Amino acid sequence: MGFSNTKHHQVIIKKEGHPMAAEDSGFSSGAVAFAFLAGAIIGAGAALLLAPQTGAETRRLLRDYAEKAEEEIRERLPEAKAMLDSAIEKGKDLVEKGKDFVEKGKEFVDDQKSLLSSAMDAGRTAMKKHRAS
Repeated sequence: MGFSNTKHHQVIIKKEGHPMAAEDSGFSSGAVAFAFLAGAIIGAGAALLLAPQTGAETRRLLRDYAEKAEEEIRERLPEAKAMLDSAIEKGKDLVEKGKDFVEKGKEFVDDQKSLLSSAMDAGRTAMKKHRAS
């Protein structure tokens, strides 16, 4: 991964061909819709509380508002659960890929260590033969 340092911040530049470069790091449309809905609900609640009306009228509006919000949440709950389950599965998959990557790295290091050891042994043997002659 390349790094570009500036005085105020550090920018990470992804290498092309890197396995994580193709990953979708944006928000799903469901998450955006859920965030929009939550913002709309909060905004509507604030408008209700700040609007000039009687206490009884405000309580009725809040009750209606709460019932609508509960209904909307119940409707969106399966979608949110599916999104959470999907995120958990992706996380498990990434952990598994990470473990595989570490294991392959260990194997590579062991192979290189063995290769280097063999090369050093061959060098020592050649040096001994050269000194003996």
